[in-house]
Amino acid sequence: MLNLRCDSNPEWAPAAAADLETLLSDHVHAEKKAAVTAISLINRYPERTLLVDHMIAHAQEELEHFSLVMGQLKLRGWTLRHDTADPYVNKLLSHARTSEPGRLLDSLIVAALIEARSCERFQLLIAELPEGELRDLFESLMPTEAHHYTMFMNLAREYYSNDEVDQRFAEMAEFEADIVRSLPNEPRMHG
Repeated sequence: MLNLRCDSNPEWAPAAAADLETLLSDHVHAEKKAAVTAISLINRYPERTLLVDHMIAHAQEELEHFSLVMGQLKLRGWTLRHDTADPYVNKLLSHARTSEPGRLLDSLIVAALIEARSCERFQLLIAELPEGELRDLFESLMPTEAHHYTMFMNLAREYYSNDEVDQRFAEMAEFEADIVRSLPNEPRMHG
């Protein structure tokens, strides 16, 4: 369903579960960046009403997730750390086109891949966490990540032909898989 070309290293989940403070702080920033991406797509493509409508709802949902994950940090007496660059996302973005007509397509595919990878990582993390509030949180967030993947892919198909979407997705998904294979097992959502 998620069309990822490789699985995450199975050692990632134990590494992430061993440092939940770092993982949660990183995840708070990931939710924030997802909301910012939605708003930037609205700014870049205001004439695309369907996209704008979806991105309004997406930004609101991501900010709600930001609040939920931030609440878990506070519940544990932890403070939000400074935002740091996400090497996974930055490498993925380096492969995206920066001019039209491909810029929108690549933006949507990059967002879809990030959401798909987050969903896959949530599955791994849930299996690693003990029963309780934090596991429940990730179980509640996982289906929305899958939904976001589908939303971005549907938007890509709205504005581009199926053949063009399929071809570019295949290229970007292979590049994403190469990135994932090279990632260290850090306590980050995409680490």
